Parts: sequence; structure tokens; C-alpha cells
Amino acid sequence: MFRAIADVLRQIGGAIATVVTLPFRALARLFGGASGSAKGHRA
Repeated sequence: MFRAIADVLRQIGGAIATVVTLPFRALARLFGGASGSAKGHRA
């Protein structure tokens, strides 16, 4: 019983974590790509 509840909470926590981190990953990818390309153009 408790194990099932723990598994559900774990799945919910994982889903929330992915949803929260997705936009930050996208921003990091955009800024990282922009800075990387800028450095490449400078050199």
C-alpha cells in the first residue's frame, strides 16, 4: 500500500521536474548556441 503511494508520488515528482526543467534547458541551449556561434565568428 505505502509502496504504491510512494511510486505514484515519485512519478508525479519526476513529471513536475521534467516540466520545470524543460524551458530552462531550451533557454540554456539557445544562449549556449548563440554564445558558441559568437565566439566562433570572433575567432
